Amino acid sequence: MTRSSTARIAAPLAAIAALGLLAGCSADTNGGGGGGEPSAEDQSVVFWTPQTTPERLAAQEAVAAAFTEETGIEVEVVPMAGADQDQALVTGSATGDVPDVILHASPQTGAWSSQGLLDTEAATATVDALGIDTFNEHAIEAVTIDGEISAVPSDGWTHVIAYRSDLLEQAGVEVPTTVEELADAATTIKEELGITGLAFGTQAGTASATEGIQSIFHSAGCELVTDGEVVIDSDACTDAAEQFLRLRNSSVAGDFDVTSARAAYMNGDAAMLLFSTHILDELAGLDEATPATCPECAEQPAFLAENTEFVTVLGEDDPAQFGAILSYGIPTGANVEAAQQYIEYVLDAGYVDTLAVATEGRIPLRNGTADNPTEFIEAWGGLGIGPAHELTSVEIYGEEFVSEMEEGINAVSLWGMGTPDATLAGLVSSQGVLAGQIEQLYNGVPAADVTAAMKAAVEEVQAGL
Repeated sequence: MTRSSTARIAAPLAAIAALGLLAGCSADTNGGGGGGEPSAEDQSVVFWTPQTTPERLAAQEAVAAAFTEETGIEVEVVPMAGADQDQALVTGSATGDVPDVILHASPQTGAWSSQGLLDTEAATATVDALGIDTFNEHAIEAVTIDGEISAVPSDGWTHVIAYRSDLLEQAGVEVPTTVEELADAATTIKEELGITGLAFGTQAGTASATEGIQSIFHSAGCELVTDGEVVIDSDACTDAAEQFLRLRNSSVAGDFDVTSARAAYMNGDAAMLLFSTHILDELAGLDEATPATCPECAEQPAFLAENTEFVTVLGEDDPAQFGAILSYGIPTGANVEAAQQYIEYVLDAGYVDTLAVATEGRIPLRNGTADNPTEFIEAWGGLGIGPAHELTSVEIYGEEFVSEMEEGINAVSLWGMGTPDATLAGLVSSQGVLAGQIEQLYNGVPAADVTAAMKAAVEEVQAGL
């Protein structure tokens, strides 16, 4: 489900001392310190991207080429996984050799900003140029560190509840709108139909369980930490743990990881699935690597898509959907002017083509423009999904689905995002702290005792910061 999660980076003093240095490539293109402002033809942009598959890399290079044709500014697209970006940026900052733009995950924004590795003034100016009101409000919150916008939000994905409308009707349950209703529905489905109510990551100690816990707990109104105080033992979190156990017990096949949870739904052995939006193309049979295998699918390849609907938001008051946020950062010492021009291009004229790099996993965090506030989310619905981009989500799931996805992505939220607690929350996630405690719940330990143990484990991590 999650494509990457980032651990905290320890910044060496040498890196901090070197923050004012320009990147080697930028220093070359800017003339090293004399001769006035460079022309567009003399500038260039080095762009690091975690979208590294050959198809995605080619699509990003095409967008970069279009930018070069329009501006004369050359772009070098460098594929680099998130974990590699962390060390490379620290090392590059110490030597003055940094890229100009980095596409990265939200935990990295907080870590890099706290180390002074991002040019917050450049990011703020870019957001202002595009119009802050055109961005997803939660995404802006995610990149606002200590009151400063540290990066420019681009796109992301969220968790959704995919559900078989025919099976819910057969079991006589309503579409859930809260975590408690979800647990009620899942329990009833198991009792009435003898199949798994909700398939999702529950295997203790795994990344799958980490995501499952964060998603369910967060949607239930549970916070990990508030103003530096660990509050995972609150009443809301204890209730979330109880609902999590009910959902876990709705399985007829034991505990799931990402692969087995998806397979259960694709096989027709589960009525509901908690998964990322990356499932959209697979349900429609557009990914040969993950075929639909339900009994009806042999004769009707589109059966699952035709009988699947989605809950994109759980919770009635200020819903918080688990997901991921990708943003563009401008490192300290980058070629700022060219970097800003590039980001403005890929979030405006080149935005739709940028989202099309991996449509089902890149939902716009800039909803539209001042003149057309829903331009980009509407355009997203018309983009092809799956490896071959054969069909659009509107063609498969209908026009209303796009509105529902807009609601979901606008509710995307992560523990600690946009606060000084983001580093702690990121460590708790990357180290699987909560997933390491969840087995106690499975073994009959009261939920209040489990969340108390979670709090102690989180505070241990906090003490090491």
